[in-house]
Amino acid sequence: MPDYIALIPAAGFGSRMGNEVPKQYLPVLGNPMIFHAVNRLCNADAIKRVYVVLSPQDDWWREYDWSAFVEKLTPLYCGGDTRAESVLNGLLQIQHDIRSHDWVLVHDAARPCLTADHLAHLIAEVGNDEVGGLLAVPVADTLKRADEQGRVQRTEPREGLWQAQTPQMFRHGVLVKALQALGTEMPTDESRAVEHFGLRPKLVACDSRNLKVTYPQDLQLAELILKEGT
Repeated sequence: MPDYIALIPAAGFGSRMGNEVPKQYLPVLGNPMIFHAVNRLCNADAIKRVYVVLSPQDDWWREYDWSAFVEKLTPLYCGGDTRAESVLNGLLQIQHDIRSHDWVLVHDAARPCLTADHLAHLIAEVGNDEVGGLLAVPVADTLKRADEQGRVQRTEPREGLWQAQTPQMFRHGVLVKALQALGTEMPTDESRAVEHFGLRPKLVACDSRNLKVTYPQDLQLAELILKEGT
């Protein structure tokens, strides 16, 4: 039987937040944002191990107490310049500790509101899938494509469009090969790499609570969602 391993790429800075502290360490309900992702994954019975991929220059991680998760949590100081590089570096560093057919769930450090039900639903839907899959939400808003002057060029049909979320869940061996096959082309998510490899990941319906904190106003929304869940 395959094991389930979680990997959180957290080597970025999140420049759109406009802070001197990396986004993953901004406070959310009294803890760094990344704490909430770590807490959810480490407390999931199905998850055997949780790896956090940090920048080699990260000076913030050791400022916090992670002792509550010591049995499952391992930081890896091998992050790259892009998300894809960080994920691939992490996968390569742990390759001798897990098997090629083990599942890896890659989750954003900036998605603090993942629920236990979200996680269980993904594992249930994808655990027996041949390819893997990801949490996602059908696009509800009307989409406009802009021109170079910031005016509407055209309206894009939204039928069949989904907004990708995380975790994104793929076999370790498949994900390594998919990321390596892209070479210098760096995808913004793992599904894109697997798609480029010729495979079709499964979309698993989630909801808007699993938001990604991108802008300062998202922090307040994340706190409200987390408070409702407690």
